[in-house]
Amino acid sequence: MKVIVDLCVVPIGVGIDLAPYVAACQQVLLQRGLKHQLGPNSTAIEGDWGPVMDAVKACHEVVHELGALRIFTSLKINSRTDRDQALEEKTAAVQKLLA
Repeated sequence: MKVIVDLCVVPIGVGIDLAPYVAACQQVLLQRGLKHQLGPNSTAIEGDWGPVMDAVKACHEVVHELGALRIFTSLKINSRTDRDQALEEKTAAVQKLLA
């Protein structure tokens, strides 16, 4: 099953600079070849259910390896059975209405 997820991984107790942890998760997604878009508060990820969920787990593992003892994660999952949908389509539909 194809999914588009919105992932926000927040390490707790590491201070206010979260960029190193976000960068580590971005590296996980790049290494796994998953299509993704970094946003100001979360990352959108597109792919098959299994690889996407495995990447979410790997993000947790790498953030723990960087020293975070606790992580709070928000995950929104969007799936469709009628057709495949790409990240760009979702935003393009709104942009078209605004033009």
